[in-house]
Amino acid sequence: MESALQYVSDPDRCGYLPDRDWRFEYVFVMEMSAAEYNERLEHGWRHFGRTLFRPRCQSCNACQSLRVLAPEFQPNRSQKRNAARNRETVRLRIGAPKLSDARLALFDRYHAFQTVLKGWPDQPPGDMGDYRGHFLDNPFPVEEWRYYLERRLVGVGFVDALPSALSAIYFFYEPAERNRGLGIWNIQCLIEEARLRGLPHVYLGYFVAGCPTMRYKSTFLPHERRQADGSWRPVGVNP
Repeated sequence: MESALQYVSDPDRCGYLPDRDWRFEYVFVMEMSAAEYNERLEHGWRHFGRTLFRPRCQSCNACQSLRVLAPEFQPNRSQKRNAARNRETVRLRIGAPKLSDARLALFDRYHAFQTVLKGWPDQPPGDMGDYRGHFLDNPFPVEEWRYYLERRLVGVGFVDALPSALSAIYFFYEPAERNRGLGIWNIQCLIEEARLRGLPHVYLGYFVAGCPTMRYKSTFLPHERRQADGSWRPVGVNP
C-alpha cells in the first residue's frame, strides 16, 4: 500500500447522533490491493475513492462496523416481501464503474430527494468531478451494480469485491421508485451473490444504535458488529 496523506479531523457535530460530536481519521492512498483493504475493513476502516476513513471520536464508540453472515442469512417477512416485489421485475447488471448522463442524472435526483427528506447539504447538479472522485477513481477495482426496470436505470450501487467479502460502498436509486425498497433489495442481492462466490461476509458500513436511518442494517440477521476492543460480536446467531 502506498499512502500520501494521513490526518484526524477536528471534532464536529455528529451526523448520526446530533447530541454528540464526531471526528474521523483519514488516509489518502495512491495504491492498495483488495487483500490489503480487506484487512483494513476488518479493523473498522471504510473508503470513498482513494480516501480511507474510520471514526476517532474521543468519548463515543457508537459507530460499529456491521457485516452480515451471508451463508446463514435468513430473510424476515419484510425482506421476503421485498424480494417478491423485485425479483422478477428488476434486472441487475454487474460491471465496471462508468460515468454517463443517465447515472449522473439519477444521482442528482437521489441527492435532491435526500436533501428535502433528510436535510442533506445542497449539491450543484451535474458535478462530474465529485462523482468521479467518489466512485470511479479507486486504488483497486470496484464493481458497479446497476438495476433496471425494463430499460430504465433505477439504481446504482458500488461494491468492493474482496477475498473474503463483498462490501457495500454506496447505493442510490430513483426517488419515484422508493416504494420498491431498492436499497433493501440491493443488500439482498449482495448477500445472494456472496453466497454464490463462496464469501462469508457482506459489509454494510457502520451501524449506530439510536440512529433511525441506520436501523434497517440491524434487520439483516445473523450479523456481527465490531466492538471497541476490535472483536466481532455475533447478533442473531443461534447458540
